[in-house]
Amino acid sequence: MTETKKSWSVAEITAIYEQPFNDLLHQAHTEHKKNHDANSLQFATLLSIKTGACPEDCGYCSQSGHFKTHVEKEKLMSVDDVLKSAQDAKDGGAKRFCMGAAWRCVPDKAMPELKEMIEGVKSLGLETCMTLGMLNQAQAESLKEAGLDYYNHNIDTSPSYYEKVVTTRKFSDRLDTLDTVRAAGINVCCGGILGLGETREDRIEFLLTLANMDTPPESVPINRLIPVEGTRLAKAEPVEGIELVRTIATARILMPQSAIRLTAGRTEMSDELQALCYYAGANSVFIGDKLLTEENPQRAKDKVLFSKLGLTEMV
Repeated sequence: MTETKKSWSVAEITAIYEQPFNDLLHQAHTEHKKNHDANSLQFATLLSIKTGACPEDCGYCSQSGHFKTHVEKEKLMSVDDVLKSAQDAKDGGAKRFCMGAAWRCVPDKAMPELKEMIEGVKSLGLETCMTLGMLNQAQAESLKEAGLDYYNHNIDTSPSYYEKVVTTRKFSDRLDTLDTVRAAGINVCCGGILGLGETREDRIEFLLTLANMDTPPESVPINRLIPVEGTRLAKAEPVEGIELVRTIATARILMPQSAIRLTAGRTEMSDELQALCYYAGANSVFIGDKLLTEENPQRAKDKVLFSKLGLTEMV
């Protein structure tokens, strides 16, 4: 296994990111093969367990209460319904079950149900992940005690560009929650979204922030913005495909042991673009009809593509 470099500079990452594309792909794929089975993918499923009416104003999000979108407010799902969805996900091939709630901060009154969900999903033999907004230390420790494997809390973009995307919280709030999760002994899932109007320099700074964490995230989701009508970024210019691959490849080189997750936006990607992403080091995807509130590739379509590419389910 490759030892993770502890401190990268902007110049070093820029040199990696901007090298000739074939050289970047070769370096990333070589690193990928050193640390992972390059022909297997981890399958996960993401369920929205509490939808809409979030008080945050994230410019990309269909669930923000600041925007009028297709999403309707829904209360926290029952434990039984969540566990039924988890069983369906397992039957469909998922190894990890992720639960997301549209909150700014986790309400203490929801903690008993959240813990019961974690325990129930674990009993099915699935890895557990939650993304619930900001946590305090007691809540993080309680979730860990219930058996939570991963906590997702994306930094979204670079520190420099962050306030152009979100104004209801600070970038430092994200880092504080990640520190809280780490202190509780929970694995970190942290990445971001491309296509928010950021520059290449922002993407490099975003990667720098992740790679230079004391312990880089064990799981790094790379999302391609799904524009949602009604949100502030509904008309954002899509990130170019080669730029997406460059970001994934650079992430693989900087964080060789992490799972790089190709997440939102796969429905709009060609088979060829997805293939480049997997070659560059992406080794995890979400399966299932939806990613929280937006469309995800149908399982049958995924199976055809993965068969073409000779990609198998990670054991």
